[in-house]
Parts: sequence; structure tokens; C-alpha cells
Amino acid sequence: MNEREIIEHIASLGRLESNSDLVKGIGDDCAVVRRDDQRAWLLTLDTLIESVHFDCSFHPAYKLGRKVVSVNVSDIGAMGGTPLFALLSVGMPPDFDQEWFCQFSSGITDACYEYGVLLIGGDTVKSPQGLNFSLTLIGEARLDEVIYRSTAQLGDTVWVSGPLGWAAAGLELLQQGKGELGGELEPLFEKHRNPRARVSFGASLGRSGLIHAMMDLSDGLATDLAHLCKASGVGAVFDAELLPGKSLLCQATQHIKKDPVDWAIRGGEDFELLFTASSESESQLLAMAQEFDLRATPVGRITQDLGVRMRRRAANGRLVEEPVSYTGFDHFQEPGKRDGK
Repeated sequence: MNEREIIEHIASLGRLESNSDLVKGIGDDCAVVRRDDQRAWLLTLDTLIESVHFDCSFHPAYKLGRKVVSVNVSDIGAMGGTPLFALLSVGMPPDFDQEWFCQFSSGITDACYEYGVLLIGGDTVKSPQGLNFSLTLIGEARLDEVIYRSTAQLGDTVWVSGPLGWAAAGLELLQQGKGELGGELEPLFEKHRNPRARVSFGASLGRSGLIHAMMDLSDGLATDLAHLCKASGVGAVFDAELLPGKSLLCQATQHIKKDPVDWAIRGGEDFELLFTASSESESQLLAMAQEFDLRATPVGRITQDLGVRMRRRAANGRLVEEPVSYTGFDHFQEPGKRDGK
């Protein structure tokens, strides 16, 4: 079973969704639970495992602490909500480095402060197999302002809130011992080590009434757009030439032989927002993004034909479309054995 099939199997256990206050359970960035007649709680959890999500040899403790918070806050932002409370679970070997842990804790604390999150509890355990951290985040939003991934409409424009593939490129450069490059490539390293959640922009989009569907980009555009399309019962096509951030990815290919488009659509850990809206809202959305110093980019459109397709220019100069659904990051698939590959 791959990651998607595991989640679908768990979601099929209908008895897990039997509470009348549950507005949305498994299948979106957050669970949505009715708080009162007007507001909802948003609940999410993410886990970071050493050697899977981070490598301490090139991931500073302080920035790792910040990342633990940011990846969870990103889920709240993707639902149009505001983060409020956090519960942290820490697993470490018995001989852990106390100075390292103090720096990590400072990253947690500073990120919580910046996002307006109050750390209210958690758990600490011995972990013989290395470091692992889980953060449960509780946020809120007005019931009528929560944005789901299941409400995209035919003809919608598909948007992303920022550059794609930078975190994946930065990680690959670091894994190959090229972290000393820095300079113009530093944003790639920073995107992996210290991502910024677009939570304020997401909340603004939720309040605007302009957005039909939204989710965060954690597994790559090819997979996350496929999730959004499946939930909405639609398809999508996007244009490789419109993907933002490719110029810096092209610079990275001078040091690693790689197709920059592959980083952009399959790399994962972008933690940008993926959303859809009517084409008539373009000027308003561009202006909103500018207020948050972001360059939101329209990259495609929602279609009636199911699945996700990418339009790109072939070697002969002709525009071709190829299916790319679910070809992004998957914890339980080996590279080269992804769905559709």
C-alpha cells in the first residue's frame, strides 16, 4: 500500500466519523470540529523523523525547531484559519545533546511567538532510533470561511502562492555535500531548513470569499493537485512554463544534473498554498498577494477530464500534455515506482 491507499483505508472506517460536531474528518489539511454556531476548531498533526524529514548534519537545531511549527501552521493556513494552541511530543535518545535541544527549543518558542501560537503541553519519551517530533496544532476559523480542498469548480484558475521545488533542490544539494555554495542558492537551502507558512495570506483568502478550494503544498504539485482534484471530482491541467521559481532551479542544475520541472512538481515540502478561484478574480488575488509580499502565480485551470496533466514543450517545439497525477513524494513508494510512473 502507498501513502494515499493507507489514508483512504483509514478514512473508509466510517465509524471514526460519528460525532455530530464533526464538520470534516479525514481527507483535508485539518479536521474541522464545530465550536459553536459560528466558529470551528481546526486540528492537525505532523511528525518529523530524523533521516526521513531532516538530517542533523546540515539542519541546524534552531531552524529545525522552527520548521516543526511551520509545517503544522501551514495546514491551518490552508484551511483559511488562525493557529492558536500547540501540543509537542519529543522523542530523543537518552544521551541527547543538551545544547542542541536548547537551540531546538528556542526555534520552537520563537516560531510559536511569530505565528501567535501558545504551546500548552505535550509529551517527552526516550527514542532509541533517533530524534522524532510530533506537533498537534489547534486553530480556529469562522464556519463559513473554512476553505476545503473538495470545492474546486470547473473553469477555475489554479494558483500557487510562491516558488515550487526550492526545498527539494536545496535538500538534494545539501545531501550531495554542496551546502557551501550559498550565495544565490541560499534561498533553496533556507526553504528546506526554515520554511515559512503562508498562514496570514491563507486566512485573508478565507475571509475574501474569492477562493473555491485550497490546500497546502507538502508532497509536490503533481500529488497535491491530484488530491484536490479527486476530492472535488474534477481534473486539472497546468503549464510547466508558468511554474514560479524555475530560474533559481536552473542555476542549481549547474551543480546537479536534474530537470528543474521535476523538482518543481514532485519535490515536496514547498509549504506554499495551492488554491483555485474564478478567472475573474485574478487582479484581486494578485493585489492581495502583493500585500503579503508574495508573488502568487496562476499556473493552470480546472477541467472536466479527471486526473492532472502537465502541458510542456517537447524537443520538437510542440506543446504536449502528459499525465502526472500522484507522482510527487510518497513515504511508502520507492523513487521511480510512483503512481503513474
